[in-house]
Amino acid sequence: MVRSALSGTRIRTLRTARRIGQADLARLAGVSPSYLNLIEHNRRRAGPRLLEAIAAALNIPPDALDESAGDAQIEALRAAAARLTPEALAGSEVETDRTEEFLGRFPGWAALVAHLHARAEEQERSIERLSDRMAHDPNLSAALHEIVSAVTSVQSTAAILAESDDLAPEWRARFHANVHSDSVRLANAAEALVAYLDTSGEETGLAAPQEELESWLEGQGFHVAAVEAHTDPDWAALTEGQAELASAASRALAVSWLERARMDARALPLDTLVPALGAMFADSAGFAPGPLAARFGVGLAQLFRRLATLPPVQGLPRFGLVVCDGSGTLTFRRPVEGLSLPRFGGACPLWPLYQALVQPGRPVVAPIEVTGRPPARFLAHAVCEPRDPLRFQPPFVWDSSMLLTPASAAMPAAAAASVEAIPVGSSCRVCPRSDCLARREPSIIAG
Repeated sequence: MVRSALSGTRIRTLRTARRIGQADLARLAGVSPSYLNLIEHNRRRAGPRLLEAIAAALNIPPDALDESAGDAQIEALRAAAARLTPEALAGSEVETDRTEEFLGRFPGWAALVAHLHARAEEQERSIERLSDRMAHDPNLSAALHEIVSAVTSVQSTAAILAESDDLAPEWRARFHANVHSDSVRLANAAEALVAYLDTSGEETGLAAPQEELESWLEGQGFHVAAVEAHTDPDWAALTEGQAELASAASRALAVSWLERARMDARALPLDTLVPALGAMFADSAGFAPGPLAARFGVGLAQLFRRLATLPPVQGLPRFGLVVCDGSGTLTFRRPVEGLSLPRFGGACPLWPLYQALVQPGRPVVAPIEVTGRPPARFLAHAVCEPRDPLRFQPPFVWDSSMLLTPASAAMPAAAAASVEAIPVGSSCRVCPRSDCLARREPSIIAG
């Protein structure tokens, strides 16, 4: 069944839900009942004017019957089918070529499958975040240590009080005071731990200044309009009172980030950068940041930062960005759909980010495929540049940056489908690739 034919099924479903007879709807739409019957059974295609008339008769928006109205659900159903492994299907296969027919005939079941698929993906992301935090978060470790310490202290003092019958009154009072003090400390530590973990599934309200900054930027869509202004705004006033920037350290990081974003905006103004990007993505040759950086006279790392913080622009993909320092620690994350970026644990050592780190000054480009159901493909560009001007005397401080562009947008369709991509993951703890030579620890979701 062609996708456009689904309009008939939608018409029939909506008509019966409103308890309108086929003859009555045909009369209101100005067609014969027999012709409407053919449309409802997907044997005739309704033209735009007739769809508008039927929509008006059903008292619904015309776009509800548009040919593309079910596209999102169709893609969700196909993504759900791609999650299934051959073992789970027990030798059978999903009839993906009949997805449109399934959506048209059983819209309720289709909505349920799409909803369950979305919930499964959400749960996987939550598991990744919680696993990463449980294994590597130093703040969580400190909070648990504080609770264990308070419990041990209360237990020891209570044991002395319970086992000593001849304690002097002043000592007994002192022990009682200790029990009270430690119990208050225990309650405060437990309350802080609960507040720290209770983030409603989002990376907000976390204690680390870097996370507060990224949470604030996420709320801004990673683009602060003030950086595009012709005059320098008062960055301190802009960051003051922001709920996500709870600490002075996070506000200082935000001011530093805004100042650098302002310099990037001056070097790569929107009115010239966006048309250049649009022409590049429209070209069949694909996305090439090198010539773009040379055209504007900037370094690749600066171009990567600017691309990852652009406002939404029609026709341009959403870029992801990861930055690490010389130790390999991620210092900035601009998430992109399809690749979960770890916060506390070590990231995948196969990322081009780390290949660039070991060869400073030499750009690296590689197509990567992120494990998942279905897998996601990106074109990764990475470069390692000095954080400060080059000098002869140490210490030498380097930052490695990796720009992530969806392969479907960055590469010609034929190349994206045929090129061999490097299989990577998020981190070893949540990557199911058991045969990876770079694996550091067993995966909790393998199999």
